[in-house]
Amino acid sequence: MNNILLTSNTFLKKILFWVHPIQQKFNFTRYQSPKQRLRIAIEKLADNTIETNLAVIDDLEQISHEYQQYQWLTIDILTAFVRANSPCMPQEKITSNSTGKIRIDIQLALTVIARRNTNKDLENEQIDLSHTDMRGVNLKGANLEQTNLYQVNLSGANLRKANLAGAILSAANLEGADLTGANLKGAILSAANLKGANFSGTSLHQANLYLASLYEAILDGVILNGANLREAKFSQ
Repeated sequence: MNNILLTSNTFLKKILFWVHPIQQKFNFTRYQSPKQRLRIAIEKLADNTIETNLAVIDDLEQISHEYQQYQWLTIDILTAFVRANSPCMPQEKITSNSTGKIRIDIQLALTVIARRNTNKDLENEQIDLSHTDMRGVNLKGANLEQTNLYQVNLSGANLRKANLAGAILSAANLEGADLTGANLKGAILSAANLKGANFSGTSLHQANLYLASLYEAILDGVILNGANLREAKFSQ
């Protein structure tokens, strides 16, 4: 899964076009200790300009590769950045089906989170992306197993072949999302808006779909054995 997203996505190639020249301004950080680089990254992210954010996110990924003991800390920094800069408004959690345009720095942060080395994840820790607005995000092939996605807005998102096993998606908005071939084994989708979502070939083995709205959802070849479909809505 390490080759997800950037190799085939034109939008993210444009991100790289922005990142590289800007990153040159911060090359001096490569000669600092990892702790100093992390401190600088946190300070720079607080500046909240797109150009700076892109460069800092790129540097955070480099730190996680060079000093794998700091990977979880870089993930914490990135998830906090996404939650602070792309919050989901209450009215958007379930009802909004407008995909909009995700900010390129938010997309890049999510890309880095999704392609991390999962072997370096800390035991008993969970990625927290709850209450965030990720409408239209491209997370094809992403590894978001066990991630907290409570009340997120993922309407129109590309989640093809994503690993969402055991993820918490309660009260999430996945209207019109593409989940073709995704792994949602044991995921919690209670009270989620799944209207018009494409679940073709998706595994929902032992998933909890209590009170979920599946109106107009595409369920061709979906695996539902052991799933909780109590009071799930298949029609309006």
